Amino acid sequence: MRIIKNISIKGKHQKPVVTDLFYKETDLLKKVVVFCHGYKGFKDWGAWNLMGKAFANAGFFFIKFNFSHNGGTAENPIDFPDLEAFGNNNYTKELDDLECLLDWISTNTKFKNEINLDNISLMGHSRGGGIVLLKAHEDRRVKQVITLAAVSDFGSRSSTTGDLEKWRREGVKYVVNGRTKQQMPHYYQFYENFKDNESRLNIKKAVRNLSVPLLIIHGDDDCAIEVKEAHQIHSWKPNSDLKLIKNANHVFNVSHPWQKDEFSKELAEVTALSIDFLT
Repeated sequence: MRIIKNISIKGKHQKPVVTDLFYKETDLLKKVVVFCHGYKGFKDWGAWNLMGKAFANAGFFFIKFNFSHNGGTAENPIDFPDLEAFGNNNYTKELDDLECLLDWISTNTKFKNEINLDNISLMGHSRGGGIVLLKAHEDRRVKQVITLAAVSDFGSRSSTTGDLEKWRREGVKYVVNGRTKQQMPHYYQFYENFKDNESRLNIKKAVRNLSVPLLIIHGDDDCAIEVKEAHQIHSWKPNSDLKLIKNANHVFNVSHPWQKDEFSKELAEVTALSIDFLT
C-alpha cells in the first residue's frame, strides 16, 4: 500500500490544503473517495488513518485533508497550533478548499494511471457532512456522497449560538476545546460570511436538488448532533439510504488519540457500509 502524507496543495486563501493519499499501486483506475473532517477536527484525528487504509485495501484511492483554516499548519497538521486561522475559518472557505482539492485531483498527471476521474465520491463527518452535501450539489464531478453524523442545517449554528449583538460588538467569541483546553476563537466574520452566502449554504435546498446517490450514516446515541438531523436529511431525499449505527456516539465510539490497530465495532460497521455503498 502507498501512503503519502502531508502534501501541501495551494489553496485560495493564503494557506495550504494539507492532504494525505492512501492507495495500492496497481495501474488500474480506482474510484476516488475524498474525506472531509468536521468542526474542531483534523485529518489525523482518531482512527481516520485506519479508515484510509481500509478503503485502500478495498481498491479505492482514498484522500483526506485538513481544511486550510482548521487550525493546523503544514508543519504541524495535528491539533490547533494556529488559532488565528481557526478563528478566521468559515463555510465558504471550506467549500473553496474542497474545490481546490478536486481541481488538484483532476489535473495531477502523477496519478493518472491510478485515478478514475469519472468516479469521485465525497464523504464528510459532522460539519464536513454538511460541506460535502453542498459540494455534491454544486460540482458535477461528484458522483456519490456519504455523510457521517452530519449536520442538517448551518443557519441555526451560525446565528443562534449565544449573544449575537455581543459577538458583533466584541468581534470575537471563544469556545473551549474539551480535549486540548484551548480557548478557540470565532471571529464575527463567520456570521457575516454565512449571511452573505445564505442561499448557497442552504443544506435543505442542496439535498432536495441532489442528483447523485446519498448514504446517510448516524449513531443512534449521538449527543452532539441528534439523530433527528439524519432523518431530516433523508426526508429531503427519500431515495437516499439511511443507516443508523446502534449504540454509536458522534464519533462512532472512537477517540483521539486512537492507539489500537483496529476500529471500534461501530466505526468498522460505518466503513463496511460505506465501501459496500460505493461498490
